[in-house]
Amino acid sequence: MKRFIFAVAAACLLIGSCGTPRMTPQEKKLQQARITSQVNSILDSRSFKINVDYMNPLRGGGRAITFGYCVKVDGEKLVSYLPYVGDARNIPYDGGSGLNFESTISEYQDSGFKKDRRTITLSTSIDGDLLDYTIIVFDNTKADIRVHSRNRDDISYIGYLQLTKDE
Repeated sequence: MKRFIFAVAAACLLIGSCGTPRMTPQEKKLQQARITSQVNSILDSRSFKINVDYMNPLRGGGRAITFGYCVKVDGEKLVSYLPYVGDARNIPYDGGSGLNFESTISEYQDSGFKKDRRTITLSTSIDGDLLDYTIIVFDNTKADIRVHSRNRDDISYIGYLQLTKDE
């Protein structure tokens, strides 16, 4: 019985000592300021990648996605690698490229940081379809992407801004 009590006491001590140190409020503010500054500089460069892990089609329920889907902006180039679920009208017979393409950005607008977010709107065309991407990046790197198409149902995605350079 003494062994059992000793073992339980030792386990409690071990578990209690394994906790991570807590950050002070000042440290949290400094860390958030660093992240916000990093988000700002990445978006200012017009060279960023948003990794997507959730999709929300216009019809049907949202779902988690785990295959490495993303949207990349590199100057005047947009690389979209996104799954699509929804109704499509007036598209090529073979279905076209969907939302998997590389194209030139025809319009790019950046609202700058307002409150805790930054909104970037860009337009491009692919397979005769005009696509408008509205990208909202929050100061904690979370991101929302809304895709409006002339020939397809709207769809939105949730992900995060990648802070490190893409390999």
